[in-house]
Amino acid sequence: MAGYKQNFDIIVIGAGAAGLFCAIHAGRGGKRVLVLDHAERIGKKILISGGGRCNFTNLNSTAANFISANPHFAKSALARYTPHDFLALVDQHKIAWHEKTKGQLFCDGSAHQIVALLEKECAAANVTIQTAAEIQKVNHTDQIPDRFSLQTSRGNFTTASLVIATGGLSIPKLGATAFGYRIAEQFGLKIISMHAGLVPLTLAPKDLADWPLPGIATECIVTAGKQSFRDKMLFTHRGISGPAILQISSYWQPGQPLTLDLAPDVQWTAPLRTPNARRELLTARTALYAALPQRLADRWLRLHPPTAWTNTALDQMEAAPHRWSITPAGDEGYEKAEVTLGGVDTNELSAQTMESKKIPGLFFIGEVVDVTGQLGGHNFQWAWASAAAAGRALAA
Repeated sequence: MAGYKQNFDIIVIGAGAAGLFCAIHAGRGGKRVLVLDHAERIGKKILISGGGRCNFTNLNSTAANFISANPHFAKSALARYTPHDFLALVDQHKIAWHEKTKGQLFCDGSAHQIVALLEKECAAANVTIQTAAEIQKVNHTDQIPDRFSLQTSRGNFTTASLVIATGGLSIPKLGATAFGYRIAEQFGLKIISMHAGLVPLTLAPKDLADWPLPGIATECIVTAGKQSFRDKMLFTHRGISGPAILQISSYWQPGQPLTLDLAPDVQWTAPLRTPNARRELLTARTALYAALPQRLADRWLRLHPPTAWTNTALDQMEAAPHRWSITPAGDEGYEKAEVTLGGVDTNELSAQTMESKKIPGLFFIGEVVDVTGQLGGHNFQWAWASAAAAGRALAA
């Protein structure tokens, strides 16, 4: 009947990495835990991560790998639940994994294995999960002291503790919404302005015409302000992407130029400087082919033709691809972004428990919080660590 309410000790809104992991830790303490999600299945963003193999953590993850208005906030949670802690759980479930560059860990099989791990752990902790549950209203009711009341499409619920693990705005086709931010605002918590992170960048029409190289990839060092990354970049139909560009996108500000070293650690003009070298365009092209993909090298020489063959001119030719400057027109937005920068202000939360300082019993974890990781498994580690912090506090 309409007025019937089901009571739980803890309700978690969001059945992604953070929400499920928090529920597991809370359930292990013997608490009655309910996880609600508006999607028809759990872990949708997990399933597409890491190209379907789930980059589930990074062995080198520290607070230095995160962006936040308060760079110190994440230190406590990350120190108390480490990448090795989650790796031990992966090993316990006999999930084969491998390490790629820079400490990135992936499943040998598929991301489904991580979702299955979370499902099994939820079952073992007697966690109840309900999907396709639209949350219609959340109140902090006075009728039952210190309890939250939820009206949903799956019934009405009350709980002493409410955890918001609804993620950010990135990839709306997977169901991303602003729900978590609306709840924070409803209860008077401050929000740090949001924008897309780990996102491809777009180029102006003239730059696209100058660099019609979709599908061409090359290693580079890209710099925006004081931040630099070395990795692959990729030319696209709309601009530039690839790991290096996704990384720098989280630090790039609109209107700011990027500086790219397209041939790191390579002195590409060296063949032109030998005693018997023929200093001519053909020799320069052959030399540049050794440093860049051929189509990129051809395009570079078309746009930057040699004007002289003196040693000074060679120095200038050498330097140019090491300090190419280009100003993106914008980014591809939340549709293509892997994460959302900004979110619930960390000054509103306890760094030890992720609980609201204003509203006892209200917790925010994962991407909805103003803590955003770099590419390479760091955002998963924040999900596990922030979830463990809240879940352990709730289990006590």
